[in-house]
Amino acid sequence: MAWIWICAIALILLFTLILFMKITIIADIRHVGHDDEISLKFRTFFGLLKYTYKIPLIKVDPDGPNLLLKKEKAVGENKKPKNSDEKVSPDDMLTSIKDLKELTEHIVHLHAIVKRFLANISITKFEWRSEIGTGDAAETGFLIGPGWTLKGAALGIISHYMKLKNRPILSIEPNFYQKSSKTMLSCMLHFRTGHAMLAGLRLLKYWRGGRPTLRDQQFSFLSKKKNTPA
Repeated sequence: MAWIWICAIALILLFTLILFMKITIIADIRHVGHDDEISLKFRTFFGLLKYTYKIPLIKVDPDGPNLLLKKEKAVGENKKPKNSDEKVSPDDMLTSIKDLKELTEHIVHLHAIVKRFLANISITKFEWRSEIGTGDAAETGFLIGPGWTLKGAALGIISHYMKLKNRPILSIEPNFYQKSSKTMLSCMLHFRTGHAMLAGLRLLKYWRGGRPTLRDQQFSFLSKKKNTPA
C-alpha cells in the first residue's frame, strides 16, 4: 500500500515541476541586403533540453514578382454579367447586424485569451539595431524619423502586452554614402509551462464550443471553413 502513496506523491511532484518549469525562447532575426536569417532557440528543464529551429525564407527574384497568385475562373466567368437587382429585406439587414455582433464578440473573446497569456511572458533581452542608406544623404536622413517611429510603436505594443524586465536597446545608424539595408533583432523571452498549458486549454475550449453560428450568407463562409475537418 505504501508504494501506491509513493507513486502518487511522485506523480504530483512531477506534475508540479512541469507546471512551474520555465521555457526560454531566443529569437534572432538578421537581414543584410537580400540575405535573411531567422532562428528560434528553445530551452527548458534548467537548460538541459535544447532545440534550435531555423525558418526557411524565400529568396527574392529581382527580375520578377515575389509571389504569383492564381485565381481559377468558374465556368462562364468570362461572360459579361447581366444586370440584376438584389433585394434586401429588413430581416436580412437584421440578420447581418446580429452576425456582425456575434463575430465581433468572438474575436474579442479570442483576443482576451491571447492577451492573458502574453501578460505572463517576460522579456529579459530586446535588442534591435538597424542601418539604413539609400545612396542619397537627404533621402537617408528623411527615413531616419519614420524608422524611429516604427521601432517606438513596435516596442510600445510589446511592452503593453508583455513584461519588459530590462531596458531595450534600439539604434538606427544612417549610411549617407551608399545603399544599405541591415537589421539585427535579438529577443529573449520566458514563460511557465503551466501558463502555456492553461492558454492551450482555453483555446481548445474556445475552438470547440465558442464558434459563432452565422446565419447570413456573407458571413457564413467563416463558420463553414472552421467546421471543415483538417
